[in-house]
Amino acid sequence: MTFEELNLSPALLAALESEKYTKPTPIQEQAIPAILNKKDILGRAQTGTGKTAAFALPVLQLLENKGLLRARKHDIQVLVLVPTRELAIQVSESFKTYGKNLHVKTVAVYGGVEINGQNSQLRGGTDILVATPGRLIDMVKARLTSLKKVDILILDEADRMFDMGFINDVKKIIPLLTSRKQTLLFSATLHEEVDKLAKTILRNPESLDIAPAAATAEIIQQKVFFLEPEDKPALLLHILKNRDIKSALVFTKTKSGADKLVEFLNEHRIWSNAIHGDKDQRERERLLEKFKNKKLRVLVATDIAARGLDIEGLKYVVNYDLPHLPENYVHRIGRTGRAEVEGFAYSFCDADELDYLRAIEKLIDRSLDVASHPYKVVFRSFEKLPITKEHNRNNARTGTSKESNGEFKKNTAKKKSPSEVKKHYRSFKK
Repeated sequence: MTFEELNLSPALLAALESEKYTKPTPIQEQAIPAILNKKDILGRAQTGTGKTAAFALPVLQLLENKGLLRARKHDIQVLVLVPTRELAIQVSESFKTYGKNLHVKTVAVYGGVEINGQNSQLRGGTDILVATPGRLIDMVKARLTSLKKVDILILDEADRMFDMGFINDVKKIIPLLTSRKQTLLFSATLHEEVDKLAKTILRNPESLDIAPAAATAEIIQQKVFFLEPEDKPALLLHILKNRDIKSALVFTKTKSGADKLVEFLNEHRIWSNAIHGDKDQRERERLLEKFKNKKLRVLVATDIAARGLDIEGLKYVVNYDLPHLPENYVHRIGRTGRAEVEGFAYSFCDADELDYLRAIEKLIDRSLDVASHPYKVVFRSFEKLPITKEHNRNNARTGTSKESNGEFKKNTAKKKSPSEVKKHYRSFKK
C-alpha cells in the first residue's frame, strides 16, 4: 500500500515525500482510513511504529477539509494530551512537519517553563494544542484558554499517564469538551485502568492492535552482559572505546547515578551529559538538541526519557541499570531500531538484577543473547533469599556477602569466566 492509496491530500503527500516517507506502516494503514471516517480509535502500538503520523496525518486532512483560511481566527479544534514535556515537543513538531504546506497552527504547552511565554503563543490562537494535563489544567483555571470548540481529542500514551499519576487531570479535562467530539486513544499497553477509561470516553471505537505490548523490534540486536556492579563503569568505557559508536543513549535508575556516570565518562574524555527531572526544561531541550546534532556523544538518562524521545538515526542504547518495571525495558530500547534502521541494545546485569532480567525476558518472550567481556564475574547467589534487617546490618558492618546457602561469608570465591557465567545462568533459568 502507498500513502496515495490512503487518499491523503497533495499537500500532505508532498510533505511526506520531502521527509522521505516511502510507504505507510501497519498502524498508519489501519488508523488513517478509520480516522478519516471520523471513527473513535482504541489503538495499541509499540513505540517506533509510526504512531504519531498515524493520527497526525488524518487529523490534518480533516482540518484541511474544513477549508482553513490563513486570515481566519484560529480556535483550538484538536487537543492532544501527552504525559511528558519531551513528547509534547515531539508531537507538536510532527504536526508542524506534516502540515507545513497547510495553513494550520500548532502550539505545545507543558510544565517546567514560565506559563507567560506559552500564554503569549496562545493569544494568537491555534488549531492544534498539544499539552501535558497539569499545565493545561493551570491554563484553563487561569482562563488563558478555552476548549469549547475542540472536536477531536487525542490521548497519546495513555498508559504512561496512568503510571505518572496524571489520569485525574485527564478526567477533569474531558468534561470541558463537547460530547460530540471524535476521540482517539493510543497506548503501548492496554491494562485494566486504560480499558476502563476507554469504555467511558469512546463511542463504538475501531480497535487497532498492531503489536503485542511487550514486543520489541526484531531489527534491534539485544544482548546482556553479566558482571559485578563495580565493573559497570569500566565495561561501559570499554564498549564506548569502539569509535563506530558515534552516539549512545545510556539509562540509569537514579538521577544521582546519572550525574556520577557523566562525571566518570567526561574524566575519560567521553563527552557526556545527563537528562533527568532535576534539569529544567530549557537545559533538557538544549542537551537533546546537542545530542541529536552529534555534538554530544553520550546522553545519560533516567526513565523520564524512556518515551517521547525521537532521535533520528540513534543506533545504540545501553541499560547501565536494568529497569524495575519490565515494560520500561521495551520503551527504553524503542529509542533505537526506528524507521527500519538497525539498532543495538546492551543491558548490564549484576546478581541483584537477575529478577529484573527474568521479568523482562518473560514479557518479551525471548532470551537475551549473553555477551562476553573482559571482566570476570562472581554471582554470589542464584536464589532469592529472605534477608532480614539484622542480616543487612551484619552485611554492612562486616563487608561480607550472602552465599547460596543463605549464610554470610567472606567472598573468597574464584571468579568465573564469561563462558562459566553463561552456563550457570542457563541452568539458573531452568
